[in-house]
Amino acid sequence: MKKEHILIIRFSALGDVAMAVPVVYSLAMTYPHVRITVLSREYARAFFEDLAPNVNFMEADLKNEYHGVKGLNTLYRRLTAKNFTAVADFHNVLRSDYLRMRFFIGQYNVAHIDKHRKGKKLLTTPENKQLVQQPTSFQNYTDVLAKLGYPVTINFRSIFPEEGGNLNLLPAAVGPKKSFEQWIGIAPFAAHEGKVYPPILMRRVIEKTTVKYPKARIFLFGRGKREDETFGQWCTDIKQCVNVGAILENMQQELILMSHLDVMVSMDSANMHLASLTGTPVVSVWGATHPFAGFMGWNQKPDTAVQTDLPCRPCSIYGNRPCLRGDFACMNNIPPELIIEKIEYVMNIKKTL
Repeated sequence: MKKEHILIIRFSALGDVAMAVPVVYSLAMTYPHVRITVLSREYARAFFEDLAPNVNFMEADLKNEYHGVKGLNTLYRRLTAKNFTAVADFHNVLRSDYLRMRFFIGQYNVAHIDKHRKGKKLLTTPENKQLVQQPTSFQNYTDVLAKLGYPVTINFRSIFPEEGGNLNLLPAAVGPKKSFEQWIGIAPFAAHEGKVYPPILMRRVIEKTTVKYPKARIFLFGRGKREDETFGQWCTDIKQCVNVGAILENMQQELILMSHLDVMVSMDSANMHLASLTGTPVVSVWGATHPFAGFMGWNQKPDTAVQTDLPCRPCSIYGNRPCLRGDFACMNNIPPELIIEKIEYVMNIKKTL
């Protein structure tokens, strides 16, 4: 009889893969006798490699080594050599569909995610919106496992111990966290304009926050040309600001730093999910998208989400649609004071713990 071995497939964007971590961890803890292999892109290694003793990670380079149907056939043959007994498709796109079809033909136990597209369409339609909470990605993932015969209740706090990641592994520029300091993360950008709080307003958030917390260090998260230009100016003008991308080398180091933040301010973007994986509370800022779509970070609280009520919101699940109004009022109408109020709210909660 084969030893139970589950293959979990999830490629796609960083945030979507990060949302699988609490589910995979809980699966590993619930069924310690079951081997689990997560198939994803190279960047996800930091999430899963040391997650649990019975969890393994396998990288899939879909752009080169496993490109096209020929590449997927090669990948399938290599996967079958690992003697899986069940296949969980957490993605349900063309590539994972093809692999799933091959496994199904090979008489493997296979299940795939339900993305609840109908409910999400009703959530974002311009007229007669139905503002109904959709199943979260976490629930969708656990549903797949239940179909395979592995029901799971998610029990996850952080990828790090209670005290956080090891700060000694970070460059000296970060240094130890002093008892009188507040460490605040700011991740102001996202892939799509409908999910970006205007930089001029975010700068006001930072300036007012440093007045409220003069001993605070403001760590700016994000990599790219726009981030480099903006963060460079902010760091020059505001001495408490630190450009994380300029001093840290990789995502593992960023996760360690996040685990020591008092709060992270993030858009509906990957950094919201990364901070969630380290047990750090997030003040999440929502524009074209909405928490009802099911993509809020793990264990994040609705009362720390910042959003404005507009009849057109949400207009997009992923924030990639053009603004129907043309002015991105969903973001521009959020006053900096509202974000600062949420930061203070989280800080006050931490004081009482």
